[in-house]
Amino acid sequence: MHDVLVIGGGIVGQVTAIKLAETGARVVIVDAAQNSGSTANAGSLHVQMQSRFMRLYPDQVRNIEASLPFYVAAVQEWGLLDQKYGSFELVRKGGLMLAEDEGQMAFLEKKMEREARHGVSVELLDRSALDRIAPWLGPQIIGAELCRDEGKLNPLAANKRLRAAAETLGIEHRTDQILRLESLPDSVEAIGLQGRYRADRMVVAAAWGAGALTHDLGVTIPSRAEPLHMNITEACETQINHLVQHAERSITLKQFATGQIVIGGGWAARDRGRYEIPAVDHASILGNVALAAQLVPSISGIRVIRTWAGMNTTADGASIIGPLPGHARVVMAVPGDAGYTLGPLVAGLAVDCVQGSGLAAEALSFSPARFAA
Repeated sequence: MHDVLVIGGGIVGQVTAIKLAETGARVVIVDAAQNSGSTANAGSLHVQMQSRFMRLYPDQVRNIEASLPFYVAAVQEWGLLDQKYGSFELVRKGGLMLAEDEGQMAFLEKKMEREARHGVSVELLDRSALDRIAPWLGPQIIGAELCRDEGKLNPLAANKRLRAAAETLGIEHRTDQILRLESLPDSVEAIGLQGRYRADRMVVAAAWGAGALTHDLGVTIPSRAEPLHMNITEACETQINHLVQHAERSITLKQFATGQIVIGGGWAARDRGRYEIPAVDHASILGNVALAAQLVPSISGIRVIRTWAGMNTTADGASIIGPLPGHARVVMAVPGDAGYTLGPLVAGLAVDCVQGSGLAAEALSFSPARFAA
């Protein structure tokens, strides 16, 4: 029997397992290897409230806003991991949310005031200030919000290095689809298609699949899969240092060290069920890259060399961390919006719970107890 069973092998599961194994715990990760958001992620490190999320989920904005200090801390946590495990191509030169008219500038100004109250480093820039740091922007851009806390990384490099660290620590990896969980008096058990896995403690880091797993334990968690798509281009000469978003339109745009540009930001893919990778929607590809070319005209002639889809996770806008009500041996570890950004920080908080420290006072609102009947 293992000390800890981690369900889900994405960024949260990997970092949770690594942190536990570094203390001497015997850890096994069981992952279905299906539709992991971490393996489809585009590498944005978000901090400021995303306009897309605010439009689509207005009822969840309050939770996102309250979580802003954790986004700042999460990017700092990524910096520590980058130093410890090798380069993730991490760059923290800030993020720009662009505006094309005065209405959008007014939206950014109000949003910025809310963010600043929570310790986010933000500033409103006019076009002349933008020209000094982002001369590649299209002429229609009149200003932007600069969030100095934001950044970007290469998720392929990060995932590879963290997996290598886990293997060095002797963490077991099993591929299986977990069907249900059982909470026993002296242990916990997960039953999968390929076998049964028992441990003293369990961490559920299954993102959008977490709700289905906890349902039989009497707690309904509203985790949902949101199929989205991304594109990556060939290398280009334009030098884009910032994470780029828009005040009103769905997009993220960033450049890797290779010179390639990753374009995404919430354009829908076509859901084909939990056992199939989402299908890329042609209309989303065209709309996404056309918008990128409008915002950065110098990239309009480069080629998209790959497009892919993956699952994002939504719940209620806040992370879900801590012991499951009525099942102290089962610890939840599900990030809120921008799950890859929050992943390592959520993992650290979950490890504290596994080790008996519990949640820090400022994180108590993340407890899954809020979903208990």
